[in-house]
Amino acid sequence: MSTTPRLTALDALHRSLGATMTDFAGWDMPLRYGSERDEHNAVRARAGLFDLSHMGEITVTGPQAVDLLDYALVGNMSTIGPGRARYTMICREDGGILDDLIVYRLGETGTGSPEYMVVANASNAQIVLDALVARSRHNGGFDAEVRDDRDAYALLAVQGPESPGILKQLTDADLDGLKYYAGLPGTVAGVPALIARTGYTGEDGFELFLKPEHAEGVWKALTEAGADVGLIPCGLSCRDTLRLEAGMPLYGHELTTSLTPFDAGLGRVVKFEKPGDFVGRKALEAAAERAETAPPRKLVGLVAEGRRVPRAGMRVVAGGEVVGEITSGAPSPTLGEPIAMAYVDAAHAAPGTEGVGVDIRGTHEPYKVVALPFYKRQK
Repeated sequence: MSTTPRLTALDALHRSLGATMTDFAGWDMPLRYGSERDEHNAVRARAGLFDLSHMGEITVTGPQAVDLLDYALVGNMSTIGPGRARYTMICREDGGILDDLIVYRLGETGTGSPEYMVVANASNAQIVLDALVARSRHNGGFDAEVRDDRDAYALLAVQGPESPGILKQLTDADLDGLKYYAGLPGTVAGVPALIARTGYTGEDGFELFLKPEHAEGVWKALTEAGADVGLIPCGLSCRDTLRLEAGMPLYGHELTTSLTPFDAGLGRVVKFEKPGDFVGRKALEAAAERAETAPPRKLVGLVAEGRRVPRAGMRVVAGGEVVGEITSGAPSPTLGEPIAMAYVDAAHAAPGTEGVGVDIRGTHEPYKVVALPFYKRQK
């Protein structure tokens, strides 16, 4: 039984631009507008404009909103200042990762209660929403409201070194004072927006949360403001190669329910020192101990010595034995050679390790083990 993909507020505009569309997490999304390489390079050198309206926004408000979030998530949400954001995760009781998230503290409601926005991956938005609702009822319930706001927002992202100059033409918000992982309310092209200095490309940039009916006007205003510096529309395909070069994990590839944050090398997001219990604490304490005494497979970077491109699920080999598995792989436009992320046995995880290869259709292609990320922008 087929289901009709959801459409963003910019669907007609994407099609008018000649975008190749694809079904992604139940949404019809632009994969590319022209050359994936050109779009990737535009973000690295100039600026790119993305429609990310498939992401899942969930609002949590009420007197005990932060208590709920501290119980439901692995991070310490009580230490997020107004206007700031934090990367965190939501886990199962067994410590498996349900999703990785960004939580924004928006400020306070008219009643003086704190207000938070949880942004989930599109593929997991309903799972996260259901989990937050269920956890809000724990131990008699929290005095907090969990609200599905996925239809209340469109999300645009302008990413790349020219993005501050482009956005400054359309807003009077203090972009120079806006730190990484912070957001502030303002106007963009004359309409209200939450302006966040966040992104998934490894470049400086902004994500703009606004009402869906304003999305097309803001997209066109950004396109016009960025025309002289080479801003172009960008699809999901180059977003994937950009995040891969930046060593950023993708749910379903580097992050799954079979892995804990410690397995993924992201144990730093788990805050055992926060007061009270949280979902998965006992399992995660055990995972942290295992990571100290018997390190699991580690997430590493691999760079090809040849030209064949590794893909997710391919086996990493050394000395005739399988020592790991590729999670993501692609040609790197910036490096000019194929790259991959993979979980490999600790004995083969050190940068510079020799004798490691990838089984590509029966041939063991040589790869170099390198530290992540592959690419880091110059600040």
